[in-house]
Amino acid sequence: MQLRRDRPPRAERKTPPPASGATWSLPRGLIVMLSVAGAVVAVMGMKAFAGVLGPTFLALMLTMAVQPVQTWVQRRGWRPWIGMVAALFLVVLILLVLLGALVLSVAQLASELPKYSDKLDDMLNGVRDALADLGVDTEQIRNALNGLDVGKVVDLLSAALSNALGIFSNLFFVLALLLFMAIDGMMIDRKLAVVAKARPEIAYALGVFAIGTRKYLVVSTVFGLIVAVFDGGALWLMGVPLPVLWALLSFITNYIPNIGFVIGLIPPALLALLDSGPMLMMWVIVVYSVINFVIQSIIQPKFVGDAVGLSVTVTFLSLVFWSWVLGALGALLAIPLTLLMKALLLDIDPTTRWVNVLIQDRAPDLDEDP
Repeated sequence: MQLRRDRPPRAERKTPPPASGATWSLPRGLIVMLSVAGAVVAVMGMKAFAGVLGPTFLALMLTMAVQPVQTWVQRRGWRPWIGMVAALFLVVLILLVLLGALVLSVAQLASELPKYSDKLDDMLNGVRDALADLGVDTEQIRNALNGLDVGKVVDLLSAALSNALGIFSNLFFVLALLLFMAIDGMMIDRKLAVVAKARPEIAYALGVFAIGTRKYLVVSTVFGLIVAVFDGGALWLMGVPLPVLWALLSFITNYIPNIGFVIGLIPPALLALLDSGPMLMMWVIVVYSVINFVIQSIIQPKFVGDAVGLSVTVTFLSLVFWSWVLGALGALLAIPLTLLMKALLLDIDPTTRWVNVLIQDRAPDLDEDP
């Protein structure tokens, strides 16, 4: 007969002591709330310091765009400071030419607009009569149209010019940043090589950002010049006033995703309406649409390729977000800034790179690694 060993009472059982190295983790919901709160604080901080961050980001993007000049000079065995001076001179020349052309063209526009005062009044009277025939209250029509005159249009354009020139208002600050960044650029390749040995993920993310941003800026600049030449030439052939100004506007708005084409189209179309009537305005809209659709929607994406890799929705939201945070400069730099955030938040960590599949502009292969 076997004797059964009695178990100690339940109350007397000993529980194992807690491990001394036990880790403490926050609930996932609390982590999400803290992350969102931190993001809100960071965004509001960027918005508060937009006057400093905007020119800083502009200088960074310009430095990255001309960095190959410094690399090319160093590979030829020349002194690094020669590449630094060449890159800095190239950027300053581009900024000064762009700023000078913009100021002269808009000043010419302000002097041309008063000539169309009588035509604008005739058009407003026609609109008033047409609305009255449709049964719209005459008093409401008068209140709505009385505020429309050439003087106020000039004031509106002056305000728009002030916003545009605000991009260059801190020109000396931008030039100083360009100088310092160009000096640092003489050593950036060696610095990244050292970083790649210690933190390869960080070097990978920065490399992806630099290559993608540089390719985007170069391709956008080249195709912006092509679009500007075609748009300006078409406007000149159709007899639209100030074709150089509108070509310059087409070049600048080429950097604004999604809605840049519309922004560049509205002013010349309205001026064509005032100058020669609705038929010329329709021709401007048709020609602009054909040129920009063929170049920006068919040809340009083939050269950009996977440099950006952002879906249309993400691109539009980035435009809205960065415009709200940094103003007009944020609209111009929306894509590079989004690529920077993607590099710092997604590409830098292999465990989060799968998010790129959700925000890219193409359908991935089923056997493709994220």
